[in-house]
Amino acid sequence: MAQRRVEPHDYSMPTFSCQVCQESFDIPQGSIDKYPGWTPKYCRDHSPAKKITKQERGARKRRPPSRSREENLTLATVLETYSEGPASGLFTDGSAVPNPGPGGWGCVWVEDGEVREQRHGHAESTTNNRMELQALIEAYQLLPENAKETIHTDSRLCVDTILKWAPAWERKGWKKKGGEIKNLELVQELLRLHRAHAGCQLQWIAAHSGARWNEYADSLSTAWMREEL
Repeated sequence: MAQRRVEPHDYSMPTFSCQVCQESFDIPQGSIDKYPGWTPKYCRDHSPAKKITKQERGARKRRPPSRSREENLTLATVLETYSEGPASGLFTDGSAVPNPGPGGWGCVWVEDGEVREQRHGHAESTTNNRMELQALIEAYQLLPENAKETIHTDSRLCVDTILKWAPAWERKGWKKKGGEIKNLELVQELLRLHRAHAGCQLQWIAAHSGARWNEYADSLSTAWMREEL
């Protein structure tokens, strides 16, 4: 009797970015292959197909609404409103409204609660992730190569990209399983700067958690949307 040939399974796990929370998530390559042309857009928590339990629905009703990025506070209002979080380091943020669409980036260097330097910029057509990467590039460029600072970003995707994935992509000739490397030129520049500043630490900080200087960087990233900085 002829033996049936069994095709090998593909256990690779391409990584994607959730369009809701911007967090990275993995999908088995085998699942992607079942639906040609499909690009996953949502993590498990934000999938439109997720079934919400009665308990989760009740918790959501009780939870106070989170502050939207589009609240667009001025720098003065941020300083009046927030006082928590780290008082030293560099803080970065990026935004696009809508995403993709026009956007901006911001970074601020703080020492003991005092602003040492800050920058912000604007792009007519961009994405949230591009602006997050650009903000980090600008932050590193503020620092001498012998600096010992913590650089904060609320983009876990950026942190994982630089600390986990980009070195592996580089070893493979800047290729990855599952498709193209998005924003490659920004990823390459940020990785170069990260390596050049060996004494600095890249660290994730929760968005809109009340940390004063993260909120300040957010305000810089949306400055293009208002008349008053």
